[in-house]
Amino acid sequence: MLSSAAAQFMKPIASRILKHRKTLLILFLVLAVLGAFVSQLVTVNYNMVDYLPEDAQSTKAIALLQTEFGGELPNARVMVADVSIPDALALKEKLTALTGVTAVTWLDDVTGRSALLTQPLSALDTATTQAYYKDGAALFSVTIQSGMEKDAVAAIQSLIGKDGAISGEAVNTASAQRLSYTEVVGAMLILVPLILLILLLTTSSWIEPLLYLLSIGVAVLINMGTNGIQGEVSFITQTVSPILQLAVSLDYAIFLLHSYQAYRTRYEPLEAMQRAMKKALPAIAASAATTIFGFLALVFMRFGIGPNLGLNLVKGVGLSFLSVMLFLPSLAVLCDSLLTKTRHRRIIPELKTIGRKLTRVGIPLLILAVVAVVPCYLAQSQTNFQYGNSDLAATASQTGRDTAAIDERFGSENALVLMVPNGDAGREAELSEALAQLPHITQVVSYASAVGSSLPQSYLEPEVTQTFSSAHYTRMILYLDTADEGAQAFTAVQSVLDTAGRYYSGDTWLAGQSATLYDMKNVLSVDTRSVNLYALLGIFFVLLVTYRSLSLPILLLFTIESAIWMNLSLAYFTGQSYNYIGYLVVSTVQLGSTVDYAILLADRYLGNRRKLEKHEAMKKALGDNLLAILTSAAILSSAGFVLAATSNNSIVVELGTLLGRGTLFSLGMVTLVLPALLTTFDTLIRKTTLRQGLRKKPLEEEPEVSGSTPPLAVPKPAKKH
Repeated sequence: MLSSAAAQFMKPIASRILKHRKTLLILFLVLAVLGAFVSQLVTVNYNMVDYLPEDAQSTKAIALLQTEFGGELPNARVMVADVSIPDALALKEKLTALTGVTAVTWLDDVTGRSALLTQPLSALDTATTQAYYKDGAALFSVTIQSGMEKDAVAAIQSLIGKDGAISGEAVNTASAQRLSYTEVVGAMLILVPLILLILLLTTSSWIEPLLYLLSIGVAVLINMGTNGIQGEVSFITQTVSPILQLAVSLDYAIFLLHSYQAYRTRYEPLEAMQRAMKKALPAIAASAATTIFGFLALVFMRFGIGPNLGLNLVKGVGLSFLSVMLFLPSLAVLCDSLLTKTRHRRIIPELKTIGRKLTRVGIPLLILAVVAVVPCYLAQSQTNFQYGNSDLAATASQTGRDTAAIDERFGSENALVLMVPNGDAGREAELSEALAQLPHITQVVSYASAVGSSLPQSYLEPEVTQTFSSAHYTRMILYLDTADEGAQAFTAVQSVLDTAGRYYSGDTWLAGQSATLYDMKNVLSVDTRSVNLYALLGIFFVLLVTYRSLSLPILLLFTIESAIWMNLSLAYFTGQSYNYIGYLVVSTVQLGSTVDYAILLADRYLGNRRKLEKHEAMKKALGDNLLAILTSAAILSSAGFVLAATSNNSIVVELGTLLGRGTLFSLGMVTLVLPALLTTFDTLIRKTTLRQGLRKKPLEEEPEVSGSTPPLAVPKPAKKH
């Protein structure tokens, strides 16, 4: 695949690597142990807001809110039933004193503590009081410090007891924090045995699958440890990256070890491994390059989770490549006798005859795929999206019950905080009235609405004025009757911004979950175009350099992109919605991970085409390599479905489902449609390729090594050197 110069360059390096094999073994194992230790010290960020660009409106609004009012937005609702006003005030003080709780807002912050204790509730505004105290139940708005959600929520639950209830974004985040580490471990406990089973069925040595997993597992641990340099990773990176790295990198180890075993029938271990490393380097390097370029596209996302995950995966694939070319050769030579002693007849035989059957249905399936591509492309572009993680509560039974109890008593709450320059009470009152008239705005709590614009602030208790005013800004709390996200919520956000802009030109700031998700929607919509374009251009460049062909990269990318469109279009046809982050990430991950299947088949076809007629060349390419493609696809698809089955985070569940299903679509397109594409456009390929065949014909004295599992063979006497 790559030039012979790369293979020649590897020969002296392979000799040096094997000369220092014991040192390399110890080095990688020590780094893996250190990586496992350091990974426990890496902070995991669960706050999606932190990954918005700094110039986003809601990001600036939150920073301004912290500067002017000394706190973040309320992110939890705490309800306690059967309490009196004095008891509720005492409970508020206890909540405020908890570690991680930065602010607690209740009715006294609106009416004043003395007024609440001295006046009957009937004398106060009914709408205001019932938002905080209703039928003997008190509802507190609590602000929990970012990163402290797990401990703070646990402390609140302990304080209010089983009869109390707590809900909100902080509770969802706390649930994710509790589950993050256990989910990764749980997924690995299922995935590793599953991968072992797949490899045992398709390899010819009992010890071979363990070497694959050990070589990539070492790279995974080192990669997790290098996250300590960043100091922080997103919760998606924490959950997804180790599993994806394992799944996409196993092919490198499989190819090298298969090459080694083929050469081992004729050479001593050191010589066999040197030849295997020389033989495998071009294929492994090209495969790693396409995967890296696919993942690199995520780095260009403005939404920070993309670069966080993309860099981690790029780093992981690079470390896997180094582990396969440095650690695995040393390990395999050390375990050579075990590999020989534990050989067995392959449980699943080579699928030599299936190539002929698949090529018979190639043209009809190609026509069907071409017909389906356009509607699938259009359908996936019309998909409805979610941008937050609000449905996590549905997966956690206690959180779901608490949310339902609070909503039943006080109604669902979607609050926004609007900040405008202070100093003009009349304009504030006019804006407050205008906002109250907007659709989906159920209540506006401001100085003008709660107290009245005519009453000077100097006559009021400090806690009342501090609730609404800072040195430079006045804030208003708006309550919506919409969900956190969706067309209605986003329309309401834009209406609030437009209305405030008419009264205060250019100096209004809106914070809140819906405002954040609205910005996230706008940012991710732009990211979609750039990320997909960069991924396509990057992989096209790698294929162009690899094959020196104008037509082959287009045919291979068409094959995988069609599979991606089919995968993503299912939501439109079934009336479902996707979380946008999962949708965007899987577009690049599926492309970067599964294009290798197309590369392998095309490469083998071109190699056979030097000696055979095009249809015979394709039959042989399919027969020789179908098992390798099936094995790789089974591992990656299993990784996706295991992620979906073991995670309680809706974003990770969706990403896993899309990856597992998308891998199967890519498998179908590569094995059923690509053969017909290559044979149909065979003449075009030859005319647009600088060098036909693209690879040198294997030397007569060397065994040809395919990407498939080598046949069972008893090692022949080794040559003397």
